[in-house]
Amino acid sequence: MRRVRDVVLAADTSMSERVQYGVTFSSRKSGDFAAFVRYREPGVNLRLMRGGRLQGRYAHLEGRIVKRIHIADEKEARARAAELKAMVKEWCSLGDAARVPKSKKTASPRQLARARSR
Repeated sequence: MRRVRDVVLAADTSMSERVQYGVTFSSRKSGDFAAFVRYREPGVNLRLMRGGRLQGRYAHLEGRIVKRIHIADEKEARARAAELKAMVKEWCSLGDAARVPKSKKTASPRQLARARSR
């Protein structure tokens, strides 16, 4: 877990970590990147919240929208370091395009009724 953490944080200067339901990695440029999940399972499980926005081809990335990568041990973490670093760099380069779009505020039924009565 420490090796994966080191790779993610070293990949881009905008990356940081915070404790929120475990450890979450985030970029000042593009928002939340990933979080460690499934602590009880062996190895390291890293979930990329909006990983579907990554365009690169990453051999060990699984899932359609919420992507995840499983790393069994430190040897595997070293072997996948370049791939993980490339994911982080791509994520950080997306900037605002990676962030969750702000939803348009919809009127409540009460507001709609009031507007119709005018």
